[in-house]
Amino acid sequence: MRQTQTLARKLSLESRRPSPLALCGPEILPFRVYTSEWGTLFNGDCLQILPHIRDSSIDTVFADPPFNLAKNYGRKVNDDLPDREYVEWCKSWLAHCQRVIKPGGALFVYNLPKWNTILGSYLAGEDMLFRHWIAVSIKLSLPIPGRLYPSHYSLLYFTKGKPKTFRRIRTPIQTCRHCSGEIRDYGGHRNAMNPNGVNLTDVWDDIPPVRHWKFKSRKRTTNQLSTKILDRVPQTSMCEEGAALDLVGGTGVTPEWTSQDSQ
Repeated sequence: MRQTQTLARKLSLESRRPSPLALCGPEILPFRVYTSEWGTLFNGDCLQILPHIRDSSIDTVFADPPFNLAKNYGRKVNDDLPDREYVEWCKSWLAHCQRVIKPGGALFVYNLPKWNTILGSYLAGEDMLFRHWIAVSIKLSLPIPGRLYPSHYSLLYFTKGKPKTFRRIRTPIQTCRHCSGEIRDYGGHRNAMNPNGVNLTDVWDDIPPVRHWKFKSRKRTTNQLSTKILDRVPQTSMCEEGAALDLVGGTGVTPEWTSQDSQ
């Protein structure tokens, strides 16, 4: 019965969801490496591929670029650019993101606070509507001499005008991992709270480390993004039949997570 329902849902969505390649110009075809009913994977420089995506065709864009920390991503990626050059590179692909997003569509940019402070200011100056600075708590980071202990990454959330879709997500009420008792009493109003949990806030302290195998591909040992973030971004900002764009492939978490979710 569950398989039948899943198949019916897939067929229903396929009838409403445009073909991924229908959102692109024909010049993009040489970059295509894989296509299914759930999406298309392209291999190449994002600044070569983005110009071929049609204007106002994407509901949600998610970008998790290299953080310019001088990490080794292979010979095709320079992760040690001068600050000004790195920011200009980010602005180049952000300009395309603004173009391809539908009116009311969403843009999420995951980066260090150092960079997102600058990129958020740029987006606001380009008439994108600021929605949230989401603080994604990080665990077990190393202290930096002469600075406060860094404990979060930044996830910018902007929309192209008034958001067309915004869905509230509820998270389970926090409990102690030792005694299983609830951590807060909510001002004595616990009985009046929604049984599905509390509204998601702009501080995400429930994101597991990328080394947690429950949220990490067993095929990779490299650093990667928690799939919990990849769930929340579209759940918040788009309908099921919408089109999403993950700008930077990285270790390939998104295509693998999508293929697993569609099975």
